[in-house]
Amino acid sequence: MVDGMKRLLCLSIAAALLSGCGGRSELDLTRRAAEKGEVLAQHNLGLMYSHGHGVARDYTEAFKWFCRAAEQGYARAQHNLGLMYSTGLGVTEDDAQAFQWYLKSAGQGFARAQYALGRMYGLGEGVDRDDAKAREWLLKAAGQGNATAQYVLGAMHMREEDSGENHALAAKWFRKSAEQGYALAQLSLGYMYAYGRGIAEDDAQAVKWFRKAAEQGDVGGQYHLGLAYLGGAGVTRDYDQAANWFRKAAEQGISLDDLDL
Repeated sequence: MVDGMKRLLCLSIAAALLSGCGGRSELDLTRRAAEKGEVLAQHNLGLMYSHGHGVARDYTEAFKWFCRAAEQGYARAQHNLGLMYSTGLGVTEDDAQAFQWYLKSAGQGFARAQYALGRMYGLGEGVDRDDAKAREWLLKAAGQGNATAQYVLGAMHMREEDSGENHALAAKWFRKSAEQGYALAQLSLGYMYAYGRGIAEDDAQAVKWFRKAAEQGDVGGQYHLGLAYLGGAGVTRDYDQAANWFRKAAEQGISLDDLDL
């Protein structure tokens, strides 16, 4: 009986110890697998270090493990390695290296890397500027549903020749991005509705999209929603609501001089 009670006590203590160190156990298991060369474990260990999950945040260690996974051809790790090179986290900033790792990942169809590659071509970071290649990679990413790439494509069409076709294409991409909750695209789609650019003018729809952006804290959305309430465009005129949204915008740095009252 006594031996049985001792056994139960030992089991209870072991269970308590395990429940109190779950993070460390996860780290140890992941590290063991990573050191054996398991690519998913290497990538996950990099994520744990980069986010400080179960271990102190350490970008240098994160870089090391992303590098090991990336060298085995893992697309997500290749993208993360590109990101670390482009931001200088855990390694000396190097746009040329970032470009090469994004290229490897993008070539495997990883949408975020395709967007990053399009951005680098568009800005001439780490590679000679090439607008055609920028568009090519952004289209690949956007086609996979990447909201940022969809927004950028819309913005590119707005910067091109002032034509109905370009505006319609801009509205198309802004909508795809906005429907995924991308605030800048919501603001832009609201603008398109407000001024009838590439889409039929519709003040109520403009207010709808300005509100979605504003509620995410977008200063442009707050400003334009305030204007809508002030003028009664697409919504019942409400000076209190106008003041409320102007105040929110002002708190983010919009000057009262910018308000066309």
